[in-house]
Amino acid sequence: MRFVIAAGGTGGHLFPGLAVGEVLLARGHEVMLLISEKEIDATATQGRKEFRIEKLAGIGMPRLLSPAILGFAWRFWKGLRHCKALFREWQPAAVLGMGGFTSTAPILAGRSRKVPTFLHESNAIPGRANRFNAKYVTEVLLGFEECRRHFPTAKCAVTGTPIRAALLRPVDKSAVLKKAGLQPGRTTLLVMGGSQGARGINTAVGNALPKLKHLPWQALHLAGAQDESPARAAYEREGVPASVTAFGHQMEEAYSASDFAIARSGAASLTELSHFGLPSILIPYPFAADDHQTANAKIFASAGAAFLLQESDATPDALGEKIAALIQDTALRATMSQRSRQLAPENAAARVADIMLKFSTAQH
Repeated sequence: MRFVIAAGGTGGHLFPGLAVGEVLLARGHEVMLLISEKEIDATATQGRKEFRIEKLAGIGMPRLLSPAILGFAWRFWKGLRHCKALFREWQPAAVLGMGGFTSTAPILAGRSRKVPTFLHESNAIPGRANRFNAKYVTEVLLGFEECRRHFPTAKCAVTGTPIRAALLRPVDKSAVLKKAGLQPGRTTLLVMGGSQGARGINTAVGNALPKLKHLPWQALHLAGAQDESPARAAYEREGVPASVTAFGHQMEEAYSASDFAIARSGAASLTELSHFGLPSILIPYPFAADDHQTANAKIFASAGAAFLLQESDATPDALGEKIAALIQDTALRATMSQRSRQLAPENAAARVADIMLKFSTAQH
């Protein structure tokens, strides 16, 4: 059978979408990926010739009374026409939207063809787009049980958030550290800000370095393109060994080589941290819709898998104290690691694929 997965705009939508696509391909089906025109999408899907990849114009919905609504309506209508034309040719058996307004036109186009449509919501609190999208799908698939109450009238199933096959391959930790110019046997902190990088995290870590330079640790720091040079300079100034890069193209290596992490709390990042059993200091993105990253982080903090620190509270003292505790206290790290691993969903990508196939097979 043929399937459509709409998964563009952020790594948090794209990577779980790719994971489901990989499962469907492995089971002998064909997959069309609908991505946005953003650079992150092009980079992440480069060379993925096993998928048919089509681009949709990215559109964020403005406020209803805003003058921008007319332009939005026009772009949306064009996107819907484009989807319907693609689907006439591709004849999908089902459509999966991974979230955001990139998913809306594909879901509506799938519904107009009377094929099963699905929406995946990975966060604890859904955004505006997914509250709207949920009205038009066969079933809403959830990353967290805590999200179910936000879809009172929809049929829901908890699947967890899928992770890519590349993250499942075994990695030699000491070889990764050697390649990064770091020392095996030294406590390693992974600093990451999601697919876009995170200036707030980069600044907070940089400011905390003077309080930590006497401790035996090192950093793998994914700083984003704009902050790569200043972040590297901060570690050099304080004499802390670090490998600073803009992006992590082999995230399985970064996770495998690290002992704990500082990260945003997007659902995809949290799922990956839990899969690798990494304790974390979570600093939610303060401008996320409905503050959903704080809601995500609270699930991990209340399970004892993470420390939650708001960006406004991530002072050199507060952040430095938490980093120092995780460097020095191996028992604390071990306990948090175990609790993190307990939050990892099992076979989330396969669960999503199973549900899609169940409905598609019934339809055929």
